[in-house]
Amino acid sequence: MKFNTKMPAGLKKHFNFEISQYQSNLQKRDFKSSWNYLERAHILGQSYPLEHSKVHWLMLKEGFRRKSLKEILGQFLRLLTGGFKSLINLVPIGNTGGANVAPLKVMEIPYDLKMILTKYLS
Repeated sequence: MKFNTKMPAGLKKHFNFEISQYQSNLQKRDFKSSWNYLERAHILGQSYPLEHSKVHWLMLKEGFRRKSLKEILGQFLRLLTGGFKSLINLVPIGNTGGANVAPLKVMEIPYDLKMILTKYLS
């Protein structure tokens, strides 16, 4: 069994870019774009416990900002299990991480992210 503990530096650079875009759009109050960048960060980070948990933490905060009980409960549950599933490499590839998506649903990965992941996860 493969354990995912540390995100490769090159992949981390892309993950951090998505997080910075999330923060930038959040400051501009462009909530739709900021959420989109969180979903992209989730796709890149879901195989690594710290990054995966960080995205779910930010999504939980978004749930509180939106006053969305569904998002709050969904993210709370994902925070309890997501990091462990990342560690043992049991994540659904491409899943965007929001409570509007089933936690185990495999989803198509946007082409640009697929190219990045192919480089670092092969």
